Order: sequence, then structure tokens, then C-alpha cells
Amino acid sequence: MRIAIVTESFLPQMNGVTHSLLRIMEHFADRGDEVLVIAPGTGASTPRRHEGFRVDGVPSIPLPRYRNVRVAAGGVGRITELLRGFRPDVVHLASPFVLGWRGVQAAERLGVPTVAVYQTDIPAYAGRYGFPVAEALLWQHVERLHGKATITLAPSQQSIEQLASHSIERIRLWVRGVDSVRFSPERRSAAWRARIAPNGERIVGYVGRLAAEKQVEDLAVLGGLPGVKLVIVGEGPLRQALEHRLPDAVFTGFLGGDELAVAMAGLDVFVHPGESETFCQTIQEAMASGVPVVATGRGGPVDLVDSSRTGWLYEPGHLEQLRGFVVDLVGDDLKREAFGAAARAGVLPRSWKSVSSALIGHYSDAIELHSGRTAPRSVWEPRGTAARITRSGNGRRSGA
Repeated sequence: MRIAIVTESFLPQMNGVTHSLLRIMEHFADRGDEVLVIAPGTGASTPRRHEGFRVDGVPSIPLPRYRNVRVAAGGVGRITELLRGFRPDVVHLASPFVLGWRGVQAAERLGVPTVAVYQTDIPAYAGRYGFPVAEALLWQHVERLHGKATITLAPSQQSIEQLASHSIERIRLWVRGVDSVRFSPERRSAAWRARIAPNGERIVGYVGRLAAEKQVEDLAVLGGLPGVKLVIVGEGPLRQALEHRLPDAVFTGFLGGDELAVAMAGLDVFVHPGESETFCQTIQEAMASGVPVVATGRGGPVDLVDSSRTGWLYEPGHLEQLRGFVVDLVGDDLKREAFGAAARAGVLPRSWKSVSSALIGHYSDAIELHSGRTAPRSVWEPRGTAARITRSGNGRRSGA
């Protein structure tokens, strides 16, 4: 298959979007597919090839307050030219917004099917960054973009329901994989734990970007817990402010690869307070490491955490509940061990190979749908019911 990937971010920037692309590209290389990556360029640091596949970096500019995030500049013509030269069977739009908008228009001009992967709730970010008025306008853009896509892939049931509430159709569930070999309880290191908590405290940790949408400042509610050491793994524009807000926490900075795997396995409890997560890959990695999770009961974590079995979900905004759930797990060794074992068992089937194979199936569906061989539809299962709901092209719903 010939696959063109149009992505809002790529190497050398590492984030959830880039990480997912790197893993699926490994699968495409094993299959013998042909792949073109179109991404915002970063000059000499943008790779020309990855996994043997060509990477085209288009002109981009950095965001003023977040300079490692770049936004592609230019028009649709350049993307159309690149796609025409590559002749893809399908165009994969990774977390599309700016460059993705040009990608879906270019594919439309060329008559090529598109699969848009919804991964970032950008409208919600507007509120977190102090621009709530912009949220409605941003949703209009999301609706317009995904309305043009042949198929939209969403990572969780809440994301599917959110998109459907904005009249976006042809939605399918596509989760993320996890490397359960790298992220494993076997990575637990007594030396790492002694370095982080020299007095033998239980280690409660957060891993992720230090930015407003992650709500890391909410972890201040864990301050003063006896026998508990908070560790914050990651980098971002709010690091200095968070170090002031969480003076007793250990800040490691960015960790990747085996260093991250050792840190994740070294935790006793993983916490994630962000309410804008469409999925939350770090929760999966904690679970694969045999670490129970305490997370907000909104967005992607709802699909990942089986509350009272693999961790706890607290009501958004109820930070005393967050504190109480952490106390429950750090204070009960047997429960924590049982939750951690169940957490790992729950994510083991989600290998990147199986997830990437499912993606190829979605590509094939998009190609058939685009050619008119199948009827346009969206499929999802709302939480709390086993009924399969089908949304037809005209927007009517019927229970199956």
C-alpha cells in the first residue's frame, strides 16, 4: 500500500503524535509498504528519511511561547504537488489541524481517500490557555476538517461521543499500542528508587508535558502526605512555575527510552490530573509497567482505567478525592500489587503490531468507502450499554 502521512509534528519533536507515527511506520516497513511523511520542517534537524521512508519538511514557524512546537506555513499547492508526485492510495492525517487542513484539501483535489486521526483536543486547550471565546471557532474548524475526511479515527469512547456531538460522521475507534517489553515491572530499579526517595517513601509520579492543559498544578493537593515522594517527569513551559508550586517534588526533566521505562516501573502509583486527554499514552505505559493509576474521570482515562480494579478515577475537579485515592493505594501494599497486576494484564493485548494491523484495515475501509463500494457510516458503543449504534450518512441513528 502507498501511504502518505501528513502530520502536525514529527522528529526531532517527540510527543504522543510523533511516538505513534514512529511505531506504525515500523509496521509499514515490515509489511513492505511505501510511505511519504509530510511534516513541519525544522531545518537541518528534520530527518530526510525514517525507516527508509522519505520525509518532506515544509516551511514552518515556532509558536511564540512554545518554541519546540512548529506550525506549518504555506498553502495547499505545495501539499498537492507532493501528493501528486507520490500517488498515495490513502492519506493519513495525524492529529490534523493546520497542515492537516491543507492535507485534506489537497487529497480532495486529487480524489484520494483520507483517514483523519483525532488525537488532540485543541479547542479545549483554548480555554486552558485563557482564550475560551476561541473554543467555538476552533470547533468549527475541527468540524469542517473532519467533515471532509473519508474516515475519522478516535482513540476513546468519550472522544467518539464528543466528535459525534459536533455532527462529525464516519467515526471509528482506533486505540494506541503499548510496548509491554520496554514498559514492564522487570524494569523496577532499587537504585533509581533510592535516588528519588532516599528515605524509603512510596513514590507517586506524573509523566508528561508540563503545560497548562495537563493541570499538573492540581498535584499540589498531594503535598504533605506522610511517607510519600512526588516525582514529576517531563519538560514544558510551566516547569519553573510548577517547581515553585510543588517545592517538595522531584523534577527529573524529560526522560525517554529505557530511562523512562525505569522511571515508570519505579513508581508505586501513577497520577494524571489532565481533563483534556483524548487517550493518554502514559497511562498505558504505567499500566504495562505494573503500576496502578489514579486519573481524572474524563476523556481517554475513562477507557483505560477500570476503577477499583486497575486504579481509581476521581470526579473532575474533586482534588480531595484524588488525594484520598492516592492515600488508599500507597497505604495498602496488597491492593496496590493486585491493581498493578490487573493493570498490566489489561493492556498486554494492545501490542503495536495488532494496533497497526487494525489501522491497515481502516485504510482499506476508507479506500472502499471513497470508491463508493460501502455505505458511509459511523460506529461506536456508548458507555453503559452493549447496544451497537450506527449513524448513517444522513445523520439518523438506529440501534442494532
